[in-house]
Amino acid sequence: MSEDFTWRDAGRTVVFRRGGVAGAVDVLREHGVGEFELLSTARALGELDRAEDLVAAASRVHEVAHAQVPAAAAPLLDALSPPYLLSEGARVRPLVALGGGRVIDVAKAVGAISGSSVAAIPTTLSGAPMTAIHRLPKGAEGQAKGMVRPSLVIADPEAMTGQGEAQLRASAMNALAHGADTLYLPGSNPVSEMTALRGAGLIAGALDEEREGRDRATLALGAILCGYAIDSAGIGLHHLICQTLVRICGTPHAETNAAILPQAIGFLVERAPEAFEGLAISLGTDLTGLSHRIEELGQPQRLSTLDGDESRLDEALEAMLQRPELQRVPGTPSQADLSKLVRAAW
Repeated sequence: MSEDFTWRDAGRTVVFRRGGVAGAVDVLREHGVGEFELLSTARALGELDRAEDLVAAASRVHEVAHAQVPAAAAPLLDALSPPYLLSEGARVRPLVALGGGRVIDVAKAVGAISGSSVAAIPTTLSGAPMTAIHRLPKGAEGQAKGMVRPSLVIADPEAMTGQGEAQLRASAMNALAHGADTLYLPGSNPVSEMTALRGAGLIAGALDEEREGRDRATLALGAILCGYAIDSAGIGLHHLICQTLVRICGTPHAETNAAILPQAIGFLVERAPEAFEGLAISLGTDLTGLSHRIEELGQPQRLSTLDGDESRLDEALEAMLQRPELQRVPGTPSQADLSKLVRAAW
């Protein structure tokens, strides 16, 4: 079982602690966050043990709308206290994001404009707490002061792994993809590779266990390490495909990752097999069985069952071809390559 720990890394602190949500106010204060504004959802605030302590300690609470990050972040800019546009010379309060990747990415987006620091308390296996990868508020893109990485992460393994089994496995494939999608990139390095492979092995080992006896801390730690890997090495083929499908076709984020990952890894193994030998070993298989092993872990649904708009698939493929990350992929996939890959998951 993974032990609790505190990890300080170049301007970021990760507090990995069971019961972290219940003790979050104390952890925030220990790290200099006294006054703060809380971003969350009604669901997170209603389901998590002692989330009401965060609400009571917050100067204000902002509910994040169920929308894509740019649209959800835009109205929050004017809701900050004091309004960031009127706060010249004043200190904008830190933002604390309690929720999944969308909530945390919204906080990062708002922080990129307002200058607020961000603390993240994740409730899924999202990599958002560990990265400076996010979109910007709609209409304020030119005002960004820079991309934002949470300076404090309170990682509570019970909160991160509380989803139902199907959703948890989909979320875990999103986390696994954060590591797997970095192994062949020009930005890959010994640290990103080490954390990616270690994280992938932890995720697989935890998912192989029965749910009732699963080591949830191991699963959460695997997600944290894979999130670190993608922040270090950058995004590649898998993520540019999934991000575009979610944005244009409207498929759900975690389930899209689970469906695409076996196809994307199979495609990449044919082009850069040496980059994925370590991943196969970490997942307890070989290169020929790697895609099947990922399917076994994620148990993905077909994209056609997830209410995506198939009529916009050609539009999504065109958008993928415009993504600069595509140039990092060995052999630079064509539209026909991308279409074959996506339709195999659809």
